[in-house]
Amino acid sequence: DVARVVRSGAAPPRVEICHSVDHNVSPLEALQSLRKDLHLERYRCATLLAADEYQLQLLDAPDVPDAELKSAIRWKLKDVLDYPVETATVDVVTVPADPKAPTRGKSVYAVAARNNVVESRMKQFVAAKVPLQIIDIPELAQRNIAALLETEGRGLALLSFERDSSLLTFTSGGELYLARRIEVGLDLLMQAPPERRDQLLERITLELQRSLDHFDRQFSYVPLARLAVGPLPAEIEIDAYLARNLYVPVERIDLATVLDFGIREELRDPQVQQRYFHLLGAALRSEVVH
Repeated sequence: DVARVVRSGAAPPRVEICHSVDHNVSPLEALQSLRKDLHLERYRCATLLAADEYQLQLLDAPDVPDAELKSAIRWKLKDVLDYPVETATVDVVTVPADPKAPTRGKSVYAVAARNNVVESRMKQFVAAKVPLQIIDIPELAQRNIAALLETEGRGLALLSFERDSSLLTFTSGGELYLARRIEVGLDLLMQAPPERRDQLLERITLELQRSLDHFDRQFSYVPLARLAVGPLPAEIEIDAYLARNLYVPVERIDLATVLDFGIREELRDPQVQQRYFHLLGAALRSEVVH
């Protein structure tokens, strides 16, 4: 799956490319085909890790200079990872502190992936002669979409669905505050008979209630505006169910309200939006790379 998104001033980001190649070919063959068809050598390219290819841990921020932060976090991960930390690639995402108490309870997210996973992905891009500059994760891709939906000065909870799990993020001002995975995905919801589907929705609701309560306790300085539910097939009426059972406003989002799809009418289909949700989020990443 490949997407290209272009930002231009205050206009909605424009989706110039969003499609898939034959999934029966190898990743290398797919990349080579895409490079040839789309001239990927001209662009700054990113790739997303799958949920089982990395670990995300919320940790107390160590009291060290910024230059020493990654080393200190790596040390903290020694007792967390189920493999030697020496064989891990580690990065850090800082959680914004309370502006009225900037020294109290600072937290960071540590992202860790096995070196061989990262190296394998990099080698595929090198072999295909595609310039890879960013290896990203779905939580940060979802943050990029949330930033387009946020109300200024308020927090946003965003729930999206992948095939085998769902992802809940809390953001404000384009920053990630909290992220949690729920082990109920789209496949399970689509295949479940009505009674079983209600049980799954109850399970999701309970996880959301716990997460909302936790967010309110930990980040009381970020008032939450609403819970946004990512694109889903029409028959999954989860937004209505959640609205009846949660104390925050709930709305299902349509990416066409924040992205310019141009003539790509197929992207207006919620099921297509669900498939490409995190891909489009990854393509929205916009910081300057030095």
